Amino acid sequence: MTIDMSKPRGIRNNNPGNIRHGAMWQGLADLQPDKSFATFISPEYGLRALARTLNTYQTKYGINTIRGAISRWAPPIENDTEAYIQSVARQVGASPDAPLDFSKLSVIVPMMEAITRHENGQNPYGHSVFLAGAKLAGATA
Repeated sequence: MTIDMSKPRGIRNNNPGNIRHGAMWQGLADLQPDKSFATFISPEYGLRALARTLNTYQTKYGINTIRGAISRWAPPIENDTEAYIQSVARQVGASPDAPLDFSKLSVIVPMMEAITRHENGQNPYGHSVFLAGAKLAGATA
């Protein structure tokens, strides 16, 4: 397998959210060439992991805002978290502090699209790829 190093890390790893190694995610690739970040068999499975993580923030920790989710996803020790929050809120079209339901397709898909753009500087996927990842994660209409 040849890795296209010209692509952003999250895109070449089929891991648009840049999820670190740790959990035994469904859809992990057999080969894990990146020492820090998981590699998935397809972007849909990387997006599934992203959606499941955001949903877990809500169900397990009561985090249901963009500010809460991004603060946990991208802590200030590694990121300009406030800029990340504002970027995602702008792209989603919601206040950073508005309560959202991360189990709904209408919420999770725009969140995943915005996180993908922020993490990778681009979004090479069509809307259908995000829908498929969200549905694999159990998101509903």
